Amino acid sequence: MADDEITRAEPAQVPGAKRNVETLEHPPTPVPENTDKLLAARSMDSAHRTRVEKSLKRKLDARCSLFVVIYILNYLDRNNIASARLKGLQTDLNLDDTQYATCLSILYVGYILMQVPSNMFINRIERPSLYISCAMLLWGLISTLSGNTQNFTGMVVVRFFLGFIEAAFLPGALLIQSKWYTRKELTTRNAILFCGNIISNAFSALVAAGVLSNMQGVLGHAAWRWLFWIEGAITMAIAVTAGFVLPDLPHNSRGFTEEELQVAQLRMIEDVGEADIDSANQGVFDGLIMAVKDVKIYLMMLTFTAYVVGLSFNAFFPTLTGTLGFDYVPTLLMSSPPWVFSCIVSLFNAWHADRTQEKFWHITGPILGGMVGFVISMSTLNIAARYVALFLQASSYAGFIVFYSWISSSFPRPPAKRAVAIALINAFSQLGNVAGSYVWNLKDNGYRQSYGIVTAMFGVTIIGCLAFRSILSGLNQKLEEGEQAWEAQPEASHTAGSEIIDSPDEALRMQKGFRYLV
Repeated sequence: MADDEITRAEPAQVPGAKRNVETLEHPPTPVPENTDKLLAARSMDSAHRTRVEKSLKRKLDARCSLFVVIYILNYLDRNNIASARLKGLQTDLNLDDTQYATCLSILYVGYILMQVPSNMFINRIERPSLYISCAMLLWGLISTLSGNTQNFTGMVVVRFFLGFIEAAFLPGALLIQSKWYTRKELTTRNAILFCGNIISNAFSALVAAGVLSNMQGVLGHAAWRWLFWIEGAITMAIAVTAGFVLPDLPHNSRGFTEEELQVAQLRMIEDVGEADIDSANQGVFDGLIMAVKDVKIYLMMLTFTAYVVGLSFNAFFPTLTGTLGFDYVPTLLMSSPPWVFSCIVSLFNAWHADRTQEKFWHITGPILGGMVGFVISMSTLNIAARYVALFLQASSYAGFIVFYSWISSSFPRPPAKRAVAIALINAFSQLGNVAGSYVWNLKDNGYRQSYGIVTAMFGVTIIGCLAFRSILSGLNQKLEEGEQAWEAQPEASHTAGSEIIDSPDEALRMQKGFRYLV
């Protein structure tokens, strides 16, 4: 394709092209500095483009697979205090139950406070891989210090800063992946990432059991202290590797050829219609300002928090498995298969969501399955039925993963707003973990009251998703009407398209053909 032919192509195909009127309120779409190279990539022979893209995704998938390992360690370092409690942590530190609960919940204070500032920062730097690896090194060090604490004050301080530093990882990883993968690919990749969390649910207790049963008294130290030291040391070792393996940005990441980087950038332009970069005159807090003005974010925050409360059973899963009446070791062994099943269901659900480009039913379907599991647990004492119910409950995580990709695809541009949206929604949802710890204090009648609460929270989640889907469908209709007006009478765009152009929603100023995924 000749250069003049590229210039005359549809706006969605040309880096930086716009179909709407440029105004002071709506600055022009940012144009990549290497536009000439991207135009050359656009004119690649299709067979060659396919080979380059295949090589790009193979390398990218291999490097992003490290996120799964990091997520496993992130979860272990955050939750190993519960296993340490079984081997004397609470007694050695002279903690009463209230103080122990404070040690658990204080982590989420730091976790919530740091997520938005961290993602705002990571969106503006050129080497996010180094940022993630440095954060990992720090939280690994802090985790090891948990094994040196001597009292309540020391543990509270360590737990606060552990949450503060760990907050950089998950929203940062989601943001980095959203800069490389298209909307048709992102849900599956997020599912692979979240398998780290699910695998941790399945095997964290077994890993802890190995350390706690073999390290008591070694070098004169309690086994629970060794648990923190060993897992923290592993985290720090992997952190060093992460700085060399994790990808950076599609224009500067090491380990890719020049052609692969050009195709990586072009893919993101073709996916949404404009480059995945912020405008040069955009301020540090512009993404935050755009996010807090968008009502969609508040709806997702409340909906996602209800979802997290509904999923709070995961922290008490061995306890719920224990209601089947088996001994400690069989209970631990029986706690793992439901999460393996959940991992398989999550991967299939995410793959199908990407294939069909549908979000709502791929979120609410697993939620409905989880609700069936809750109802079974409330209504019968049959051991087989209750164990099947645990599988259904664990599989409700499959919709949780699709929800995360719905966030990224619903706030695609500018990336500064997307970074804040991911962090803000994820941070606020952590309040659901705090509330969930109280939900499962209701032990009477086999946790029936607790199951009733999480069932209601899943119902709230479905209602919230339905409302969000309705909003996105309405915006898609406006986009359709705006394009029809443009095609019918482009010279009258100041009048016919004014409603679209002046909308505060950035997606209504996207290139031709963009639609929200519902």
